[in-house]
Amino acid sequence: MTSGLAFTIDTIDGAARLGRLDTAHGSVRTPAFMPVGTAATVKAMTPESVRATGADIILGNTYHLMLRPTAERIERLGGLHKFMNWPGPILTDSGGFQVMSLAKLRRIEETGVTFQSHLDGATIKLTPERSIDIQRMLGADITMAFDECTPYPSSEEDAATSMRLSMRWAARSKAAFDARAGHGLFGIVQGSVYPGLRAESAAALTDLGFDGYAIGGLAVGEGQEQMFQVLDAIVPRLPAGRPRYLMGVGKPDDIVGAVLRGVDMFDCVLPTRSGRTAQAFTRTGTINLRNARHADDPEPLDPACRCPACTQYSRAYLHHLAKAEEILGPMLLTWHNLTYYQDLMAELRAAISARGVSAFAAAFAARGGEDGG
Repeated sequence: MTSGLAFTIDTIDGAARLGRLDTAHGSVRTPAFMPVGTAATVKAMTPESVRATGADIILGNTYHLMLRPTAERIERLGGLHKFMNWPGPILTDSGGFQVMSLAKLRRIEETGVTFQSHLDGATIKLTPERSIDIQRMLGADITMAFDECTPYPSSEEDAATSMRLSMRWAARSKAAFDARAGHGLFGIVQGSVYPGLRAESAAALTDLGFDGYAIGGLAVGEGQEQMFQVLDAIVPRLPAGRPRYLMGVGKPDDIVGAVLRGVDMFDCVLPTRSGRTAQAFTRTGTINLRNARHADDPEPLDPACRCPACTQYSRAYLHHLAKAEEILGPMLLTWHNLTYYQDLMAELRAAISARGVSAFAAAFAARGGEDGG
């Protein structure tokens, strides 16, 4: 495949990489964290506030957008960038994970997946070709191959069957993709926690040739240690000159550990979902703003943070918003959490540039975790 995406690696520190991914809608500094904008919005955020956190790229989702408002409508209205007023790059998930996790009465066949919509029960068939076409209508800068997200736990036999189906779907996804400047297609490595299956998947995708390589089917219950073991086995097998994307990950220490292993891109609902449940990530640990200990605290949530929640409001006020269930609470805490994640990525990029990422990771591990507060 002639790449429609230019990926430049500026510095390598151990296995960690500092780079830049150039797309039709701008550049992405890597390592990068993509806020999740599943249904054409990052929940509780305006596009301007998402950009203010430091995000270069966001994620949208084929499954949700094909159901509502439909990809055809978005295309008629000028594409997803215009529709949601996000001028930067967009990566769209193929819908495979949501079909497995949300849809009802699924039937998986060689041709694709037939399912009932979780919204109205309508019967829908999603194939690799249809998924790629939906992502084209949306105008995604980065399109994901259609795959089956292997359940966890799975036997090695079941994981092999699932992975090999995904590899056949990957070939069909590539055949259906309309290569053009500034747009790219990523393949997805599957194989559960079995190193041999992961290696087979990586080889199949490399032979096909993609603009980038994602690692799917992790952060689904296997635990951090096993996830890192899979990354140790599989990341070195991926083409060195293309971006590597660990899907659905994750917690801050997951991200730091994966960057140390050579991963370039991440997405996760954790910072936004936590913001809606009064959970805040800070440089001294994770904080629950519902706890009574914050009711009279005039101090900022995180004195080192640049977001509005930290520079303009007290912990006491944020606690009040959480207890009163005011809409402003989730808005401020989501802004804060996404800022925390983007600052973490900026710190990782700076550490790689200075060839000090191992020392940064050690200091990060020592500076705080769950504080119970």
